[in-house]
Amino acid sequence: MTTRPRLGVNIDHVATIRNARGGSHPEPLRAAELAIQAGADGITAHLREDRRHISDADIDGLAALCRHSNKPLNLEMAVTDEMLAIALEHGPHAACLVPERREERTTEGGLDVVRGHNAIAPVTRKLRDAGIRVSLFVEPSLAQIEMAEAVGAQVVELHTGAYCEAIKAGHADQARRLLGALKEAALEASRRGLEVHAGHGIDYDSVGPVSRILQVVELNIGHFLIGEAIFSGLPGAIGVMRALMNQARSESSV
Repeated sequence: MTTRPRLGVNIDHVATIRNARGGSHPEPLRAAELAIQAGADGITAHLREDRRHISDADIDGLAALCRHSNKPLNLEMAVTDEMLAIALEHGPHAACLVPERREERTTEGGLDVVRGHNAIAPVTRKLRDAGIRVSLFVEPSLAQIEMAEAVGAQVVELHTGAYCEAIKAGHADQARRLLGALKEAALEASRRGLEVHAGHGIDYDSVGPVSRILQVVELNIGHFLIGEAIFSGLPGAIGVMRALMNQARSESSV
């Protein structure tokens, strides 16, 4: 019997909609509450340097909600002194270190741990010393996996964006190659004792093959679920995604 993958729901883009108009509606905290009620295994939020969506007040509320609900809060953060201080203050269950550039619309590409290990290692150590589980958002590259272990990460979250884009574009051969790279990276990470997560760009069409990778124990999905919620409601969108994940994992034989 296989263990179902966990579903972490990223509520960043509820804040994006709120901030487009100003004011307090729609509330990311309410979205997180609905997600938990609908079966989300955890909540993910990215507090960016420029505060383009999630705010400091959102993190205050989400940390309190997750503690009360006994659900993990996964704080996505850049490798900066400011974000380290905020993580240490709030004590989320996990911190996922991600690359961050002001010009991008959303996080694009994985963290380059090979080049940035000198900056990443001390942040990882301080987070771990505070009891925060450290995840690195990386490309499905064996070199990045090896360095993630070397700097002391406990988790790697594999960037699925290229694979999901290939699926959307109908590039079947490319999608197969990229899925193969994800499988290889997941296997190597697991072999090294790292917990394996996956995320970025996942939708109803791409979630099945990723969920069939047995080493992947958690998927973090945000933009698609928030967008789909416009049509079916957030609990409905989460319910469909959860069912697709479970079905795919139950069909896995390798």
